[in-house]
Amino acid sequence: MAVTSRIVRAPRGTTLSSKGWPQEAALRMLHNNLDPEVAERPDELIVYGGTGKAARSWPAFDAIVQTLRRLERDETLLVQSGKPVGVFKTHEWAPRVLIANALLVPAWATWEKFWEYEAKGLTMYGQMTAGSWIYIGTQGILQGTYETFAAVARKHFRGSLRGRLVLTAGLGGMGGAQPLAVTMNEGTALVVEVDRARAERRLRQRFLDEIATSLDDALQRSRGAGARSIAIIGNAAEIFPELVRRGVRIDVVTDQTSAHDPLRGYVPKGLSIAESRELADRDPDEHVRRARESMAEQCRAIVALQRDRAVAFDYGNNLRGQAKEGGFADAFAYPGFVPAYIRPLFGEGRGPFRWVALSGDASDILETDRAVLELFPEDEILARWIKLAEERVPFQGLPARVCWLGYGERAIFGERIDELVRTNRLKAPIVIGRDHLDAGSVASPFRETEAMKDGSDAIADWPILNALVNTAAGATWVSVHHGGGVGIGYSLHAGMVAVAEGTPLSREKLSRVLTTDPGTGVMRHADAGYDEAIETARAKGIDLPGITS
Repeated sequence: MAVTSRIVRAPRGTTLSSKGWPQEAALRMLHNNLDPEVAERPDELIVYGGTGKAARSWPAFDAIVQTLRRLERDETLLVQSGKPVGVFKTHEWAPRVLIANALLVPAWATWEKFWEYEAKGLTMYGQMTAGSWIYIGTQGILQGTYETFAAVARKHFRGSLRGRLVLTAGLGGMGGAQPLAVTMNEGTALVVEVDRARAERRLRQRFLDEIATSLDDALQRSRGAGARSIAIIGNAAEIFPELVRRGVRIDVVTDQTSAHDPLRGYVPKGLSIAESRELADRDPDEHVRRARESMAEQCRAIVALQRDRAVAFDYGNNLRGQAKEGGFADAFAYPGFVPAYIRPLFGEGRGPFRWVALSGDASDILETDRAVLELFPEDEILARWIKLAEERVPFQGLPARVCWLGYGERAIFGERIDELVRTNRLKAPIVIGRDHLDAGSVASPFRETEAMKDGSDAIADWPILNALVNTAAGATWVSVHHGGGVGIGYSLHAGMVAVAEGTPLSREKLSRVLTTDPGTGVMRHADAGYDEAIETARAKGIDLPGITS
């Protein structure tokens, strides 16, 4: 039930109001996920990704907050799909919170069953970082999006998108990163968004440069625009085919609408947003049918653009899968972004490492920026990203940063952050986490594990092992989710968070967790036969019996 007057903001500063910093960190990050600067629809507890929530209901949210405030350093809170259900005596090395979101027995793991249980108040959709309380706003996906478009530029356009027109859709929590990621790679972005309010929000936040008045206006603005992003207000299922009909030359095409959710995430063509919501409430089956048919239209246009020499890739929202359900048999004619551009990085245990200043002071993040550059001076991509992020990426909610680091690098940097806290160079502890879009924490056959070398795309043991070993290694909180990114039935994934408190215990925990976590990525890809992962394991001395022995 929506509570339209409720505003949640993350507590800031150095005052410790709970039983310890780990509990305080969880409390502040839960609030931060729902800060109006961060969340898409905070009154409904929705953080991003259609219906990705931080808690199941407002009473559940209040109960989580009250429990965290009384939780002892040797107790663990259990959260079942956004509702606190138990506190047990454990020990200081155990996580303070363990979270499971939207897990269903496999034969019941469909959107239809999920919606049935959700309507009964039994579960919620946690997306990836919404229900695990480590969402940091658009920056969280921005660097991965930037890295992906940089890889596209290197592979197809001699290292830059300069002079290239990139077509995409969606300006929500994930898609909102696209316009800035394209312009950071010197390209021109044409972004279709059905919700004007989302486009205007991205404009205010400086992730988007301008909003066109019409398709003709957008095309006129895009000519010779240079590094510029332009939004078109409309439905991608209508505008993408129209661009094909007009024969507009598109260089790169992708999509980041909430296509993973055909009931609440994607607006069928011919309907306004209000009409879409009304139909979803009145006749869910009809809405899903029409949404999938519209996705088929959009996907068909992407394939047509690809045949007209555009570089096309799926950006992990399951548009292809839904389009195939909607009747487009050739929906998988173009690849997903992970096998096309990212998988070699996963083999090295590289992925999105993110950290948040609990003080709320941006100077703490700038201090950590200097530290990461000092630690890895040879990493030119990292240096370029940090510089661009400081210049062009606004903070949303608590100040935060994200960058891609590999096996070994994460532990080194985590320990340096802990030292900065210990020596009072930072005003308060730092929360360290990552996206679930990572090397070893996801089983997602249409995204992270698409087209695995050994055919193990749907093997879901790996994220469970990731969660278990991170729990054993001393993470502050650990989560296991179902359906993030691509929708119910299509993925299982795990998240972890650790707090740099500046104490001997937190330093030891960080050293272990920031080794086990990326280590599972190397393990998973070595087991699948990737040479990069096998070589990384041998070079770093990772013990992988039965794989590299």
